[in-house]
Amino acid sequence: MQVRYMSPMSWSSFTGDQVAALAQGESLFAQPGERDCPACGRRSVRAYVNAPENARRPTLVSYVWCTACRKFVGTRAKHPEGLVFSDPLATLSPAERRELERSLTGFLAHLDELWDAGALPQTFTAA
Repeated sequence: MQVRYMSPMSWSSFTGDQVAALAQGESLFAQPGERDCPACGRRSVRAYVNAPENARRPTLVSYVWCTACRKFVGTRAKHPEGLVFSDPLATLSPAERRELERSLTGFLAHLDELWDAGALPQTFTAA
């Protein structure tokens, strides 16, 4: 029996229309679970947010990706005042965090592992 190596499907960006579709419906902060993917239709869109400590202004960085069709989008926005959330990566040192984020593929794979282990989705509250 011959075993063939299948290269992993590469990641690509959601289109503008797909990003707009992701923004429809209930807020990620109110309903943080998996969502339907506007690209492939499967309920496999996940999200992770963090607030970088070194940002000049209160900033929220969001990563949204589909585990089925491997589309993603990353955004930066103003951190809503009073928004508090869990972050399973908060215990990493700055060097460990940089190393993890060095590869988008590796970073999203790590987030998927956290999701599958139950550390994600995050919880959100208003302070």
